[in-house]
Order: sequence, then C-alpha cells, then structure tokens
Amino acid sequence: MKLKLKWKIIFSIILLLIIIYISVRFIGNIGLVVREYKITNKKLESFYGLKIAHFSDLHYGMSVNEKKLNIIVNKINMTKPDIVVFTGDLIDKNIKITDEIFELLVSKLSKINSKYGKYYVSGNHDKNNKSYNTIMTESGFQNLNESYDVTYLNNSKMFIGGIDTNNTLNEKTIETLNLENYDYKIMLSHYPDNADYLLKYNVDLILSGHSHNGQVRLPVIGKIITPNYAKKYYDPYYKINDTLLYISGGIGNSTMNFRLFNKPSFNLYRLVNK
Repeated sequence: MKLKLKWKIIFSIILLLIIIYISVRFIGNIGLVVREYKITNKKLESFYGLKIAHFSDLHYGMSVNEKKLNIIVNKINMTKPDIVVFTGDLIDKNIKITDEIFELLVSKLSKINSKYGKYYVSGNHDKNNKSYNTIMTESGFQNLNESYDVTYLNNSKMFIGGIDTNNTLNEKTIETLNLENYDYKIMLSHYPDNADYLLKYNVDLILSGHSHNGQVRLPVIGKIITPNYAKKYYDPYYKINDTLLYISGGIGNSTMNFRLFNKPSFNLYRLVNK
C-alpha cells in the first residue's frame, strides 16, 4: 500500500508539472486581448474621442509568427485608431533577420491603418538590429527616438515625442517641451523606469513596454520577475503626480517562451475630457 501511495504521489506531481508546462507554454500564448482604457483630462476637450492603439514587444520569431502577425494587424485595424504607437522590441535578439522576415514585416506592418500617424521608438532588442529603423519607416511609422511630432486638431496642439533606451532627449526636443505651449503632451519610452526622467517635463501621458507586466503572473501576487529598467514600474497602470503611465503587456515573449495569467495584448486608449 505504501509503495502504491508513493507512486500515486510521484504520478500526481509529474501530471501537475505537465499541466503547468502546457499552460505556460501553449495556453498562455493563445489569443490576443485588447485592453481598453479611458483617459480623462480637461485638457482633452479638442481631442475628445481620439483613439490611440499601443502595441509593444512583438519579439517576432519567438511566439509570434506570420499567422499571429496577421491577427494582430487585423485586430488593431478593427479598433479604427486615430494614432498608432509601437514602443519597441520588434524582433527578438536571438532571431536571425533574413530578407524574407524583413519583407514580411514591412508588408504586414504597412497594413496597419491610422488617421493621424504611426510612431515608434526603439527597444533593447532593437539596438543591434540594423534593419529595425528601415523596417519601421518603410512600414509608414515615424521615428520618435529623441524626436517628436505635433498633431493639430480643432486649433489645439498635441505633442507626441519619444525617448530611446539611452534615456536621453536631444536639445531641440527639450527646448520644444519646455518653451512651446501644448494642450496635451505624450511621450513614448520602451523602458518604463524612464518615467522618472520624463516627469520634469510635465508630460501628461507616458506609454511604455519592456516589462510585459511580468510574463508570468500569479493571482493576488502579480508579477514574478521583470527585466532591468522595469523594476520600479511594471504593472499596466500608474498615476505619478499628474502624469499617467501605461505599460503594455506585450504581444511576444522574451527570454522564456511562455506566459501565465498574462495573455498577449495591446492597449487601446480613448481620450475624453470628462
């Protein structure tokens, strides 16, 4: 009897480990969630109803393939965004970039539609990817690494800028942030912990990625581990003084090709003034 009980326990442990592996490796990567947020600010009267689609951390070549990329593009377009932003890590650093992958990404990302513009900044996995900027610009995205653009709507001005992984802004961007009078200011930063650096520029909204909100999360406990530069800020949402910080949970996987209690997702923000 004791021997049978021992083998039952061993079998139960093995079965549990198999179930956990299937859950984190396969079930956790199935589907694509749209996380919708309403951003309320009195400054947004002229931009009432504007929709921003924010995706990040594609890590193409890990859990994301051509089929999944088609789903991502179609789902973003279904939200009919006015602005689309990508906050870095397009291709996983462990994936060799072939001509086929290059052409595929340009072909698919070009199909993402927006009314006023598509923007991007670089992530840490993009640093050594010499094709990254070319892929993004040929796909119709504007480079906001240490740069900015201005959207005019109903005689109001919205500033949208970006910061690269070096945590720096060029003098022209800083001068524009400080001297120009904007009705609303948005900054993109792959690293969420860069938010503290951006606060001094009185930014209204910061959009980030990198943390994946913790690829593996547990109920109540939340994230298990996050990468460097996502140690202070890693959850989906923070309010820091008068600045809002939203961090995308990401679409692909980094380092470990699994997820738990954290489905692949992108964010959709609806801007309102009340």
